[in-house]
Amino acid sequence: MFTLALVAQKGGVGKSTLAVHLATAGAESGKRVLVMDLDPQGSAMEWANRRGDKAPDVMAAHPATISKEIERARAEGYDLIVIDTAPHADHVALQAARASDLVLIPCRPATFEIAAISATLDLCKLANKQALVVVNAAPVRSRVVTEAIEAIQDKGGTVSPVVIHQRVAFQHCLIDGRTAAEFEPSGSAATEISELLAFVRTGKHVNRIASKPAAKNAEVV
Repeated sequence: MFTLALVAQKGGVGKSTLAVHLATAGAESGKRVLVMDLDPQGSAMEWANRRGDKAPDVMAAHPATISKEIERARAEGYDLIVIDTAPHADHVALQAARASDLVLIPCRPATFEIAAISATLDLCKLANKQALVVVNAAPVRSRVVTEAIEAIQDKGGTVSPVVIHQRVAFQHCLIDGRTAAEFEPSGSAATEISELLAFVRTGKHVNRIASKPAAKNAEVV
């Protein structure tokens, strides 16, 4: 079983959207997947209520019992757990990071968002967990993406080679509990999520420290 925590000090970076998309992509690949929603706002839970009984499974979780819930999920045969946290690098986020195998840090390619990842990176060091920064909601075909990757690396962050771009499908699909792949199966949004999940699941992130090239799907001009 693999446990993935999405943690970010800054709100509005698309953490819950990324969490439910990665979880659903995992379920579509034949894995049994559970989303644990630690965010008091309950965005993942609201999405699940609109989705109905389709996979993945989603549950509200409490940081005090997260380790027990993970062990229970392991016993029940889950292959992947995705933990969605509140937008704060606090005790709850620390508990989620400690309980995970890998921490994903979504980050929009903007000044304030990049500045805020230092606290999250420090939290991951405190938890003694590897962190992978995902450039999220990036503009298509812009040098801003390359500049953001360089700035994140300058802060000591390891950046995913897969960039998630701002796509209309990500906005429209959530309204009725779908994902971008279900809204537009052959679209770029679906492809990017699949590529990110594949990169995380293959374990290539373990030895991948990019030397400041543009990410593989950065679409830079």
